[in-house]
Amino acid sequence: MGNLKKSTRSDELSRSGPPQIPNPDWNNLYHRTTVASCLVQGVYAKERDRENNRNGSESLATPWWKSFNFTLDESEILYDAFDGSIYGAVFQNMINYENTPNSIVVPPRYVIALRGTVPSDVSDWIHNSRIVLEKLHGGGKHMHVIRKIYSLVAKHGNTAVWIAGHSLGAGLALLAGKDMAMSGLPVEAYIFNPPISLIPLEQCGYNHELNFVYRLTRDLFKAGIAKVVDLDEGQEGPRYKNLASWRPHLFVNQSDVICSEYIGYFNHVVTMTEAGLGEISRLASGYSVRRMLFGDGENWSSSSTPDHLHFLPSAFMIVNKTEASEFYNKHGIHQWWNHMLKQSTTFSSY
Repeated sequence: MGNLKKSTRSDELSRSGPPQIPNPDWNNLYHRTTVASCLVQGVYAKERDRENNRNGSESLATPWWKSFNFTLDESEILYDAFDGSIYGAVFQNMINYENTPNSIVVPPRYVIALRGTVPSDVSDWIHNSRIVLEKLHGGGKHMHVIRKIYSLVAKHGNTAVWIAGHSLGAGLALLAGKDMAMSGLPVEAYIFNPPISLIPLEQCGYNHELNFVYRLTRDLFKAGIAKVVDLDEGQEGPRYKNLASWRPHLFVNQSDVICSEYIGYFNHVVTMTEAGLGEISRLASGYSVRRMLFGDGENWSSSSTPDHLHFLPSAFMIVNKTEASEFYNKHGIHQWWNHMLKQSTTFSSY
């Protein structure tokens, strides 16, 4: 999942990038969002450089990170073991930390950026199919990202490392971020248009009562099974409590069928909590029937894991409310550096 439509926008920063931000204010959410999204776009451009043999002065990728004072060592490019495509990179921030003494948000020393689907990349489509079956955690890219982020955190500390991803890359970043959080090493995360394996009710009409009844029925079914086989015990452990304290930034377009159900998901959690049914919602969120049905020999109890993407106890959710008709404008990474964006920001937790 990613820029599925052939991009009509240029990979040239000067033509399709954001207004210049020579010295990012790390306390400014727009600045942080712009840097993170442009680094992800840099990975897209780097892969298209590879596909189109754009080398040296013909390369269009470098300005996407160099303009923010980041560097990329060739050894820090993440290649897909299946087809050799570039799906991620580790960018180093060349910032002088002595010049940011008043920054509340600690600027990153390293940012792991992960792109979404490139239409010609077969491996991307294989990983997309894993999302539907809630098995993305078993793919080669996920394992690679986990090893890389643990290596960086071991060397530099978790506060020095950020992770950012778009679409398929957002799914990989979300899983890696949750793994780090549960281990007690949370990293700052910027998750753009993340896929979700729930039915996109937000795109199926505006009958809120019917949608609520469906979600409530689903929650009651899953929470009931969780109680019967004692799946709720794991949610009281330290790893789950660590996860609940993590605060990733989710960037969702209300018209994007791939990610918009996160809006309905968190709104439903709020509604359930206000109705005194928050415990049911909490139990249901940590359980996946699909994992049990389609897992590789998994049983009921192993289906209660954080590996399904929407198991997310808390998040800052930034919603793009700008009207758009084309899929590319609903789902593309470029929307997030638009300073004229019509958006809302909420914090959700249960």
